[in-house]
Amino acid sequence: MADEGVPAGHGIARDASAEVVPPKFNNASRKSTLTKSAFDVNVTSYTGDSTPVGGSRESIELTDYFVGPRNLDRHSKLPYFMQMHGSVLPRMLVPLTLTGAWATLITVLSTYVYKLSVSNVLLTIMGFVVGLALSFRSSTAYERYSDGRKSWTVLSIQSRNLARYIWVHTIEREGEDGKDDLLGKITAMNMILAFSVSLKHKLRFEPYAHYPDIASLVGHLDTFAKAAHKEENTVTQKKTFWKQTGEYLGLTMANSNPRKLIKRAEAPLGNMPLEILTYLSSYIEEIVNNETMKQAVVASQMLSCLGTLTDAQANAERVLTTPLPVGYNILISQIVILYTYLLPFQLISTLGWITIPGTVAAAYIIMGLSAIGNELENPFGNDVNDLPLDTYCSELSQELDILMSVKAPKFGDFLKHSQDNQILWPLSSSPYGDWKDRSEADIRSALRAKVIVGKKFANGEEARPRPSLRERVHNGSSV
Repeated sequence: MADEGVPAGHGIARDASAEVVPPKFNNASRKSTLTKSAFDVNVTSYTGDSTPVGGSRESIELTDYFVGPRNLDRHSKLPYFMQMHGSVLPRMLVPLTLTGAWATLITVLSTYVYKLSVSNVLLTIMGFVVGLALSFRSSTAYERYSDGRKSWTVLSIQSRNLARYIWVHTIEREGEDGKDDLLGKITAMNMILAFSVSLKHKLRFEPYAHYPDIASLVGHLDTFAKAAHKEENTVTQKKTFWKQTGEYLGLTMANSNPRKLIKRAEAPLGNMPLEILTYLSSYIEEIVNNETMKQAVVASQMLSCLGTLTDAQANAERVLTTPLPVGYNILISQIVILYTYLLPFQLISTLGWITIPGTVAAAYIIMGLSAIGNELENPFGNDVNDLPLDTYCSELSQELDILMSVKAPKFGDFLKHSQDNQILWPLSSSPYGDWKDRSEADIRSALRAKVIVGKKFANGEEARPRPSLRERVHNGSSV
């Protein structure tokens, strides 16, 4: 079955006989020399065999409902208190069940055997300590989440800047050399995307280069990850039903060591993002030496972008490798459990049998805050509440494809030749060519008049469509 459109990402498998007919755009009113040639390409010769970056799914299966990452394109109309996708409730079912059983035991013993109630003063004193501990836990967890997002924002900004410098400011020579220059620019743009994708895998402790979204981007590069690859790395071990259930319920004994792939490596794995930046730096050296990059300032800015990308990688790795000290985590978890298990003793004299649901409700609040803090501590994983790095990489891929879909524009092409360049709107609808025939004094006078017209337009007053300059000259009126 033929695909319905040209893929935005890289390398989507398709039948070679499938023909995609792109939609036609009506550009009759525009005379720009620039064309989106990608819309006119027949993709029947395209035979990519890798999967696209991101891999978003159209629907959420039951087995994937409590895992991520979250699909940002989906929108739920349910209020937050009714939503389950992203909730920490599944991983709290076992602790809440144990808490309810403990509260039931204390209630039964206190009712039929011996009074076990204590003063509520203990509840007040310990409540302050628990609130302080959970506040500290939540604030530090969200700070790490925010730092992770900031690092990826810097990465996105510098990737876009570097891509623009390469595509616009690197000259394409004539003849076969120009073709080599074009292919070199495309390769460099792909390496910008490869840096983001490889950093995503590195932050998820996936150190190799065989993953579908990066294999075609770095297959031509000599990296340690490529040299260390073995066929057994591509075999995904099937999880048993009990292991899957334990992971959904948040049982620590069911979670595997995230660094197990790194520990099992028999050869050095290197640092793929850093190696990719090295190849990008060599590309900048190449275009400076062959004089296709003639502006030293731009070359300096490109090297600055590489330095900032290195900083972004270091900041992301800092968030990943410096979690809250284990002593804090142990103490906070012990405080939460101690407070929760002492609640029935303090509530039994006042609430009676209501102690059981009251304890469970209090435990849900306290343990929920602790659980969400644990989940946010590492924002680069695959949980629903983690950063959607797959989506970020897919968006960057689409942006780079959009940038490469048209030849690097020249300012004069769309400045002089387009009838849609209404440079003094809303004062006048005349294009560039009409104003080119007027004197400089007329243009500056019109700019002063535009201040008044623009203010009225901004205030929502009805803007009267003004005739073009040629019509006013024909009628004998002034600007």
